[in-house]
Amino acid sequence: MANTQDVVVITGASAGHGRAVARGFARQGAKIGLLARGREGLEASKREVESLGGQALVVPTDVSDADQVEAAAQAVEAELGPITVWVNNAMVSVFSPVKTLRPEEIARVTEVTYLGYVYGTMAALRRMLPRDRGVIIQVGSALAYRGIPLQAAYCGAKHAIEGFTESLRTELLHDKSRVRVTMVQMPAMNTTQFSWSKNKMDHNPQPVPPIYEPEVAAHAVIWAARHDRREIDVGGSTVAAILANKIAPGLLDHYLARNGYRSQEAPGPVDRTRPDNLWRPVPGDHGVHGPFSDRSIRRSPEVWTTLHRGTIAVLAGLGLALAGLSAGRRRSRRNTSQTNRPVIAPAIRSASDEHSARLRELPTA
Repeated sequence: MANTQDVVVITGASAGHGRAVARGFARQGAKIGLLARGREGLEASKREVESLGGQALVVPTDVSDADQVEAAAQAVEAELGPITVWVNNAMVSVFSPVKTLRPEEIARVTEVTYLGYVYGTMAALRRMLPRDRGVIIQVGSALAYRGIPLQAAYCGAKHAIEGFTESLRTELLHDKSRVRVTMVQMPAMNTTQFSWSKNKMDHNPQPVPPIYEPEVAAHAVIWAARHDRREIDVGGSTVAAILANKIAPGLLDHYLARNGYRSQEAPGPVDRTRPDNLWRPVPGDHGVHGPFSDRSIRRSPEVWTTLHRGTIAVLAGLGLALAGLSAGRRRSRRNTSQTNRPVIAPAIRSASDEHSARLRELPTA
């Protein structure tokens, strides 16, 4: 559970997964700095946070601008207090084959989705390191380990975040800092990403199934704020993708070449008129969920198992201990039986022999 004194910064907090994370922290009474470009979505998120018991500050911010991120951090601390948790979550993407991407599109995705995390992390470290406490949570993806077709710019940014975070983690360990950094690797989620990311495909985009509701992943982020875990993989599909890429990356290349396009294509005609948020926010309040709720997973046993693996290990150990104790008792009973048998059997034979001898001594008719 988050501490009610936590001051949490969430980037990309106006919609989708970031907004789901804000709701979760609000239920625990946290003070939350809400960062994103779209003011309407931020104001709606603020109302939700306050209705759930939290306190919120709206700070319109383009995370691709390091000065804006630093100014946002200053505003949060001036209004809410020292930042204890920083969640890097903001992203943009372009659905397109590499051959039709433009250099400025790749640059923009990199600036927001990768450098936005870098700037957020640096702003958090400036405050957390002198206090020797705090948690930085990087919202990652299975695509931080395994690239897929049609999302090269986004996959590249997520890979970069993974490498950056690993380097930072080793530096914190070297310095014996109590500031923690963790990465939460996400599955495909039913968020607004697929409604407003720039699309250059011949179909509307969709998440690669299985699709999870953002609340499932948000729970893992909130849990990470209170538990020292290097990484958290959300959902069985995330674990499977990472493992498959380690074991048979070449085979996975061919599998994705055959299936990676179709699995990202939503049925129906492509909408060429819808706005995208690559360069500017899409006006309005877009909420948490995308258009795939009828196909989305609302609960995940895999997530529960991942978050509670310590408890599971203890229970498994107790089970093995009880099984061993039971087996030991059964062996003990068998050994006792075998030990007593040579003592009892000769006694029976001796009594029988004595009885037979007496019968022979009796007079016969």
